[in-house]
Order: sequence, then C-alpha cells, then structure tokens
Amino acid sequence: MGHTVILGANGQLGSDLCREWASADSAYTPLRHADIDVCDEEAVRRVLVSLQPKVVINTAAFHKVEACEEDPERAFAVNAFAVLQLARSCHALGIRLVHFSTDYVFSGDAARPYAESAAARPVNAYGWSKATGEYFLRRACPEHLLIRTSGLFGIKGASGKGGNFVETMLRLGQERGTVSVVTDQTLSPTYTRDLAIMVRRLIDDGATGTFHVTNSGACSWYEFAQAIFERAGLSVAVLPITTDQSGARVARPGYSVLGSDRLQREGYGRLRSWREALTAYLSERAMRASVEGQSEPVAEVVAS
Repeated sequence: MGHTVILGANGQLGSDLCREWASADSAYTPLRHADIDVCDEEAVRRVLVSLQPKVVINTAAFHKVEACEEDPERAFAVNAFAVLQLARSCHALGIRLVHFSTDYVFSGDAARPYAESAAARPVNAYGWSKATGEYFLRRACPEHLLIRTSGLFGIKGASGKGGNFVETMLRLGQERGTVSVVTDQTLSPTYTRDLAIMVRRLIDDGATGTFHVTNSGACSWYEFAQAIFERAGLSVAVLPITTDQSGARVARPGYSVLGSDRLQREGYGRLRSWREALTAYLSERAMRASVEGQSEPVAEVVAS
C-alpha cells in the first residue's frame, strides 16, 4: 500500500483508521486539524509534496447539521471546496484519495435502501455541501475511493460527553431517566471500528469509485436508543416523538438507509448488524473505562 496520510486523525473515524493502520504495522502519518487546515490549499500541497504518500484518507468534515445551516459558507468551504483542492493536488501528485460522504446527500423519500448509483437530492445545507464535494472529487481526481456511511459511533466519541448518539443517550438516560427520540428518521448506525476495517480492505484491493459502507440492518433513532439502553442494562423510558415534535430547525431525510450493493457484488459481503456492532462498542467502552479508572458509572453490557 505504501505510506498513508490520514486527515482528521483525532476524530471518531480517524482515530479508528489510525488504530487499524497501526495494528497492521503499516506506515502512516496522522494529521489533526491542529497540524493542518484542509482549507489551506498551499499548506496541504506542501505537506503532500513533503510526505509523498501513496494514499490520502480524508475524514475532515464540518458535519454539525444545524451549524451548517447557519453557516453554509463554512460548510461548503470544508465539505466541498477543500475537497476540490485536495483532489486536484492528489491527482497532480499521483496520490490515491479516499474520501467520506454521508447518507444526507439523499432526500429520504425512498422506499428501499439507496444504491451507490442513486441521484443525490439533499434537503439541507450539510447534505448539499457534501454532495458538492462528491461532484468535485469525481471531476478532479478520477483515481478516488468515495465511501458513503451513516450514523457513526466510535470509541473516540466516548472520550467526551455527547461525542456521538450512543454517548448522548447514555448521558441523558442516566441524568434524566427519560429521553424523547424521533421515530420518523430511519438509517443504518455504523461502528467506526467496523468501517475502518472495511476501508483498509478496499484500499488494499485498489478499489475505486463509490461504495456504501454501513453496519447491516436499519432502525429509527428511537429504536437505536431502545437498543442502547437494553444492551447497557439501563432502565430508561424512551418516548417516541416525530421530527416536528422534536423542534428540529433543519430538515433531515426521513429514510436514508444505504444499500451495500457494490460491497456484496464484489465479494466483500456485509458488515455485521448494527445491533452486534453496538454490543461490541459498549463492551470496549466498558473495558476502557475500567482500565482508565473512570469515575462515571459504567453500565454492564447485556448481550441479546
């Protein structure tokens, strides 16, 4: 594979990609936002010329949906124009570029999982910025690998309260005993550890083009929350509400399940179910908290 640069290395996905590369004893350079601003085209190019990687994995993104709606200029700067600049540099230097996108590029009005070839029809600024980044990637760097995923949760998110949906639910559940969660948004939650392993396989095999990579199965956020408390052994009341009742200020796709058609067609198979992945996440979370002497209550993981 050669030397790999991982951008956004301190994020949930970036940290698990680093862990995967380290476990395989592969040469890689982790770069955080503090190390390099992906919006600074000249700085990015200088780093790539200096490091001469074979592969660049870009996990950097501005993904807070409400913040993107309030500041679309920043959303497009990070999620679209920075991607264009990075793609141009990688193409000019002969570097393979791996980039991540989201289920939010779709409208959410489908009745079945979205195929890789489905047309993007975003409903908010975040989705539009990511869809534009996809377009720029395809035009500027033919030798790319684009991976769409959704509902990420990873151990790095457990390092701070509210780092992902699982952590938010555990925190609110322990604080309040009751949570209200929307029932009319359906997706495939994805464990970043599982995603990182598949990304490595795809890169090792020289895969290009677009792949959908999520844990198998689908659920609403409400069903996801129920499963979190069930597997964590916590007694928390989960109240079903609609997106309108939640007071959300930004439109979101109602059904954004990604079909992993291409993974299966090309022999990679499916990732394990999101329920299995959630159990694995909670087990690792509990183990790490025990090792680190965390004072916050750690729930026992209940397999089911």
